[in-house]
Amino acid sequence: MTDRKPLISGNWKMNHNHFEAIQMVQTLSYQLSSDDYTACDVSVHPPFTNLRSIQTVLESDHIPISLGAQHCHEEEKGAYTGEVSSGMLEKLNVKLVIVGHSERREIFNESNEQVNSKIKAIFKHSMTPILCVGETIEEREEGQAEIKVRAQLEEGLNGIGRERIGGMVIAYEPIWAIGTGVTATPEDAQSMCAYVRECVTSIAGKSASETVRIQYGGSVKPINAAELMSQKDIDGALVGGAALEADTFARIIQYRLH
Repeated sequence: MTDRKPLISGNWKMNHNHFEAIQMVQTLSYQLSSDDYTACDVSVHPPFTNLRSIQTVLESDHIPISLGAQHCHEEEKGAYTGEVSSGMLEKLNVKLVIVGHSERREIFNESNEQVNSKIKAIFKHSMTPILCVGETIEEREEGQAEIKVRAQLEEGLNGIGRERIGGMVIAYEPIWAIGTGVTATPEDAQSMCAYVRECVTSIAGKSASETVRIQYGGSVKPINAAELMSQKDIDGALVGGAALEADTFARIIQYRLH
């Protein structure tokens, strides 16, 4: 079995102006030690308006946190008012890009085909996609959760090489647990993350499924992080609200100490 280093990612969504963002990252860095960075990788995903500010702080202070983005457009450039391309993100030294988050799918009607195009654009610019998959409470209650997740994976990863799939991140986020305060039980989270890995095996082979990192997302907090992270197929967390405060996010990153 390949040793997969956990990745803890903070998705700030539409929160923090660039002044607040700078303060947040600096405060977070004070609370983390070299042991924390050795134990797991960390990324922050601020709004577009904060990327340059955070890049400057991370690089000037030599903070070993990866800069991430929440979204990108699939085209290189063009008449797409309000959008940002993957090439623009690469120039800011963005390392990871969230793609297919349920809020993008549910609110902005992003299709699996669009998600697939974005993944290809992200890889083209040498960044790593964090592909989000997950089901609604209705789909889960109707026994459709696995069907939904498999379709998101098969269509989202269509035409992506096996080696690239093995090097990316997949975040399982049950939609019913995002921002609701309801968390999947560790057993439920493990079961679906194991299913995601099983799907990757069928799509890209065992080697890819052993190296792909699978995060759990959905009301992750300091109180439940350690138990979630102890599960065999959970290789990290995509954290929403709890990533907005340095102290709370640091305690999640230090889950092994609690």
